[in-house]
Parts: sequence; C-alpha cells; structure tokens
Amino acid sequence: MPKNRENYKTEGSTLFMPIKKKRVVVALSGGVDSSVAAYLLVRQGYDVIGVFMKNWHDESVTISNECPWLEDSYDAMMVCEKLKIPFQTVDLSKQYKERIVNYMFNEYENGNTPNPDVLCNREIKFDIFLKIAISLDAHYIATGHYARIKQEEINGERIYSLHKGFDNDKDQSYFLCQLSQFQLSKALFPIGELSKKKVRDIAKKQKLVTANKKDSQGLCFIGKVKLPAFLQQKLKLKKGKIIKIPYNHKVYKMNDYSDFDEKKLSKMSKPYNYNFKDGEEVGFHKGAHFYTVGQRKGLAIGGSEMPMYVIRTDIKKNIIYVGEGKNHPGLYRNTLFIQRKNLHFIRKDKFFENTKVYDVDARIRYRQPLQKAKLIFKKNGAYLFFKEMQSAIAKGQFAAWYDNGELIGSGEIS
Repeated sequence: MPKNRENYKTEGSTLFMPIKKKRVVVALSGGVDSSVAAYLLVRQGYDVIGVFMKNWHDESVTISNECPWLEDSYDAMMVCEKLKIPFQTVDLSKQYKERIVNYMFNEYENGNTPNPDVLCNREIKFDIFLKIAISLDAHYIATGHYARIKQEEINGERIYSLHKGFDNDKDQSYFLCQLSQFQLSKALFPIGELSKKKVRDIAKKQKLVTANKKDSQGLCFIGKVKLPAFLQQKLKLKKGKIIKIPYNHKVYKMNDYSDFDEKKLSKMSKPYNYNFKDGEEVGFHKGAHFYTVGQRKGLAIGGSEMPMYVIRTDIKKNIIYVGEGKNHPGLYRNTLFIQRKNLHFIRKDKFFENTKVYDVDARIRYRQPLQKAKLIFKKNGAYLFFKEMQSAIAKGQFAAWYDNGELIGSGEIS
C-alpha cells in the first residue's frame, strides 16, 4: 500500500470507480464538501446535475438572519456554473416541516432529545430527494458525506455496507445510521476516501467559490438556528424549579451486573429517579421541555464552584434536576436500551440473534470516539452495555454500533 493512500486508485473505490456515463444528482448544500463531490463525479465522467434543497422558510419558527439559504443556494449555483453542469433548486420545506420540524417539537415536548440530522438523511435526502432524482432518470444521488459504501455478493445477493470515512476526525457515518439497503444502493459518497484537508486543497485548486467557506454547524440543509428561540415559537413557557442533587446521592450506588441478567440490565438502562426532596432548590427555569440531559448553557445558576449540568428532566412535574461539575455521577450510566421496533439493521446478515452477546464499538452522538460495548439481544429489544461509563445518555438520541469500522445497526434510545 503506498504512503499516500488518498491518491491510491483501488478497484471499487467510491473515489476511483469505473467511468460510466450514468446520471448522478448531487445534493449541493452550498458548502465545500458537496462542491468537491460534484467536481469528482464530473471528473469521473458521470452525467451530473446539481440540486439545492430549500428545506425551510417559515419565519414564524426560525431566526431568518441565521438561516442563509439564499447565500448557500447562490454558492451552489456558482459551483455548477464553474463545473458546467445543470443546476436546479427544489423546495422541500413542506415535507421538511412534516417529517423533521414537527418531529423535533414533539420530541422536545415529550422530554426527549431528537436528532434531526439522522432523520433528515433517512426521510429527506435519501427518500424524497432520491425520488426526485429518480424522476430525473438518475442512477444515483451523491452527497458530501465523509463515509464509504462497499458491496459484495453473498449467496447470490448483492449486499451493501456502510463504513466510516477515511478521515476519522470528519467521519459522518453516524448521521447515515438509519439508511436501508435500497438507499445505500442508490448513494455515492465521492469524498469518503479523502481527508478534509485534501477536499479543501481540491476546491482551491479548482477555484471553487466554496473553497474557503466555513463548515455549517446548523440543522440539515437549513443553517444555524438558535434552538431555544426556535422551540419557544411552538412550545409554551412554563416556570418550574431547578433542584440540585448532591454528588453522594444513594441512587448512585453500583452493583454487579456482569451476568447480563435482563432485570438488572433493565434497571441500569433507566435514568436515575429523583424526587424534589432529594436535593436543594437553586433556581427556576422556563420549561423543562427546553432542556436536555448534559446541557450546561442556559441554566443561569450562580454561586457554585463548578458549572451545573442537567442530569434529569421531569416533564410531568416540570422540574429540572442538576448536578455540579462535569464528573457528577448523575451524568453517567453504562447501559442503554433500544426497543425492538426501533432497532435498525443496515444489513440483515449480521448481529440479529435474540440470545447472543456481541462485542461491538458504539457511539451515542456524532464525533464521539467509538466505545467498547456489548450488544445484548433480548426478546423486547437490545441493550448496549458499555465498558466505560457514558456521559449524558439521552432518550430520543440514536445509538450506532460498528464492527471493524463498518456501521452495522442503530436505534433510538428508549
């Protein structure tokens, strides 16, 4: 293997695949990653169309100055002009509101922590947008994700697998953890074999307008949104108490659960249960549904040596429980549960036995280093039992598990 892996032309690589005059619709966000993805596909000889998705323009629930979709759309158009490929804009704001924004509001209202980017990929980019691409006679859609797809023949059936991107620091496979075999069969990730630096270098060399543009930190294809203000447009303010739980609370006493008994695992997977009498009142909040486990900002609590962190929210009683310091035991658990109906397997031939225990690498949020864990299947779902304690396991988020860099499955945390 040569030292410069990024320039190594491997057969079947997503970057250097055989040149075929097939049509690809590229989802252009107006950023450098999707711009370079489009350039690489043009270079490989594909018939490329660039499409920008307009996903949101409802000013009643957004901060319009913080959602620069017009600028992003213009940059996407300029990239297409430079590459001499057709450009279109599609308005998916109605579908985005129905499938993503309403989901966000419902999840927060119920005390959960949603992940709109995971849902956006499953429901918008690789569903609605894919259908639009197919209507344009496209063979594939392409995005600027740092992830890789591989395929193999098993018992006469073509199986697609999802793998981490070459750049560990930018790996975005987690955001794709809910994709299906069909969706992967129609997807190309042209920059999956590249580092971020290499992508920037290509953009600069090709003089793409997005070459020096900062990466987006906002919602999927929307832009930066001030979440508290966003939520307050739909969720009502409701004053409630903030209760500080002491570091040495009795609920943190650990027992031995190494035998993986389901009753013990079930107990460990549940959030710690508090009562307002378990601690001291240290302030007030504007509504428990605006906060999530692990949150530090927005509490406005002074007088403590270390920052306060949300360790539990009680939506019914409208109480927030907090702990002092990032090492407070109330933030940490080592077990989570996913209901069987929420389990998703990218490929059905791996890790789908009810009675077995598997060693996996897992993460519960984007960019979290992979953690050693046991994947334990039971009748009603699966448990992830981590070797190390995990901070801020939040109901509603997605856990994803890997085997040697391949993302095998995922599920919404119960």
